[in-house]
Amino acid sequence: MKNCKSKCAAFAALAVVCIAALSYVVMLLWNHVVVSLADGIHAIDYCHAVGLLILSRILFGGFRGRHGHHRHCGSEAMTADEQEKVRCGLFNRFKSKKDAE
Repeated sequence: MKNCKSKCAAFAALAVVCIAALSYVVMLLWNHVVVSLADGIHAIDYCHAVGLLILSRILFGGFRGRHGHHRHCGSEAMTADEQEKVRCGLFNRFKSKKDAE
């Protein structure tokens, strides 16, 4: 149980550090790229960069997580032959015309 708590604490600390670093990068990019594009746009500080990052995540990414459920959905119900047909179909889609001849 103690090991699980330490892993959770380490993950939370890593998440905070990643968010802080990403917010700093957003602030730098905004201040160096977007401000130079137009005269009416002002530089932002760190708190505004965090807000911009959260807003963009809400508008474009959502907060639903990425567990890869769509990749494995229904694969348990398929037989081995059906899985092989799907796999061959995907590989055939990317073959060049020379390989087909």
